[in-house]
Amino acid sequence: MRNFVVTLVCICSLGLTSSQAQYWEIGGWGGISFYNGDIAPTFTFQRPGPAGGFFVRRNIDRRLAIRGGLMITNIGASDHRSSNAFRKARNLSFQSNIFEGSVLLEFNFLPYHFTMKKSGFTPYLAAGFTVFHFNPKAKYKDGGWYPLQPLGTEGQAPGQEYALIQPGIFLGGGFKIDVTRRVTIQIEVSTRFLFTDYLDDVSGTYANIRLIEGYRGSLSGVAASLSDRSPEVGERIGQEGRQRGDTHSKDSYMNIGIGINYSFLNIRCPAY
Repeated sequence: MRNFVVTLVCICSLGLTSSQAQYWEIGGWGGISFYNGDIAPTFTFQRPGPAGGFFVRRNIDRRLAIRGGLMITNIGASDHRSSNAFRKARNLSFQSNIFEGSVLLEFNFLPYHFTMKKSGFTPYLAAGFTVFHFNPKAKYKDGGWYPLQPLGTEGQAPGQEYALIQPGIFLGGGFKIDVTRRVTIQIEVSTRFLFTDYLDDVSGTYANIRLIEGYRGSLSGVAASLSDRSPEVGERIGQEGRQRGDTHSKDSYMNIGIGINYSFLNIRCPAY
């Protein structure tokens, strides 16, 4: 009889015990990324790139969680694919790998946890801060890919180029769906709002070609050519001081992904 009562109490208290306990989760995800900036002013989805990562989550209660994660993705865009006449004539392009770390706070709209009766489900929001490394590159006419930041394509002096490690703000949301008591499927869409306008190496105005050549030594020819690529498709438009990018808006990128999480639940029976 005593064993029966202990078992019954344990089963009845399972939902309460698990819902109140703080616990850890680990997970991984895969998906695609899109860039938004001077070469693609809207999320046109012209060049989706692969993305993936993993994360660790500390569930504080059924509503709140803290999440830390690492991500790698590749983004890019080309004026050649634009329908805008100026951008087609400008003819700039880039691609970049991004390595990102993030710390986020998650909020579940529904009290979330697997119970004995049914699987848990909730929409959620996530917000926080990121730090990421990027390195925009472009393909030169010799067939090689050249990092653009060291070339100072907008006339930056050596040592005055933009930093390749930058902060950002993460905002996203999605759905969590329990498969078992320990395994969860997670679908998420998220955007990074950045403080840099050089994710694509394009921001301000065209610089003096001779100035760029004077700064870059043995790479002067490459730097000059990649600063103004309009002659590759038509008339040169890169006069000094003419608009090359849009300084009034910063760049951003977004992810769409699906992941799987594993929960380290530690459910204990109460003492009898």
